[in-house]
Amino acid sequence: MGRQSDNSRCEAGSAIGSRSRPIYFIERLAASEAFKTLFREGMALVEESAAYLDGPGREDSRRLRRPVALAYATESMRLTTRLMQVASWLLLQRAVNEGEMTPAQAASEKHRVRLLRQDIACAPELLEELPQVLRNLSFKSLRLQARVMHLDQSMAAARTPEPPLAPSLIAFQVERLRVAFAV
Repeated sequence: MGRQSDNSRCEAGSAIGSRSRPIYFIERLAASEAFKTLFREGMALVEESAAYLDGPGREDSRRLRRPVALAYATESMRLTTRLMQVASWLLLQRAVNEGEMTPAQAASEKHRVRLLRQDIACAPELLEELPQVLRNLSFKSLRLQARVMHLDQSMAAARTPEPPLAPSLIAFQVERLRVAFAV
């Protein structure tokens, strides 16, 4: 009788110790209120940047000396590109969260979204001469991009299957003993 309960404990223990898919909290985070907040912040930054670049930014750029105006044009293009990449990623993830796309469909579309880490491209002395609004938008976009890249990398790591464990030498020896004494 005691032996039977020992076996059942071993069987239950082996089920616990078996390799099953772990629970990744990142998947829940991507569909959480925190993601919705990130989404709203991202879209608001896209709108704020577009409003500035199409409005007051045009006037600001006209007043700059030539090398600074070139730095302004470069940074505004980099800002726009960065925000479009982030917005595309956010929209894909939202489509998955709302059931409009499967994760597999989103993964196949992600090859078009390149989340590349970019820094401010211009020299520090030119950066200081750029309009403060453009600098603020650029720094905000870099922080947003870093958050999205972290989330994307965490989600990719959660989807990557773990390599199978190599059999341990102890398990191998125990199996040999079991086979030897089973005869």
